[in-house]
Amino acid sequence: MNKIWAIILAAGESKRMKVPKMLLHFKGKNMIEKVIENVTGSEVFHTLVVLGSYRNEILGSISHLTISHCYNENYSKGMLSSVQCGFKNLPLNTDAVLVFPGDQPFIEPEVINQIIAAYRETGKGIVIPVFRRKRGHPLLIDFKYKDIVAKLPEDEGLRSLANMYKEDVLEVKTKSQGILKDFD
Repeated sequence: MNKIWAIILAAGESKRMKVPKMLLHFKGKNMIEKVIENVTGSEVFHTLVVLGSYRNEILGSISHLTISHCYNENYSKGMLSSVQCGFKNLPLNTDAVLVFPGDQPFIEPEVINQIIAAYRETGKGIVIPVFRRKRGHPLLIDFKYKDIVAKLPEDEGLRSLANMYKEDVLEVKTKSQGILKDFD
């Protein structure tokens, strides 16, 4: 069975919200707990949460969960720095990575499993869920791209990987609007 890890990005500064977005209440839990619950309810092998701003508060709220975590000391540089931190902290025997923004609690385990199944069936290295022709999250990236992700320019972000390797991209149509919804 493939070792497909999830990286949940929870390092942001929540500047617009003025409070830690990951700790906002959502359906009886805080947001980061709900995202972790959805991920761990899927076929993902293991979960790594990337922390940055508010790391002690967030870690305190998820320390009871079976997850790993790392700290992105460059979190103020943006989301790509957290993705790169996550990739750096995964074991070398990882096969692929699903990247989740920590503020998307509407991504259901069934959708995650659909993305994993598409990866396993097609062997495509970049799998992107789509709802009504719009690309969403989580993005699945084969671990063969680890070194390329580490060198992506800050201003381009992770989506540039799909533009660089178009022949290795698979879009998976979903019935879930949750792949597009975040909390800003």
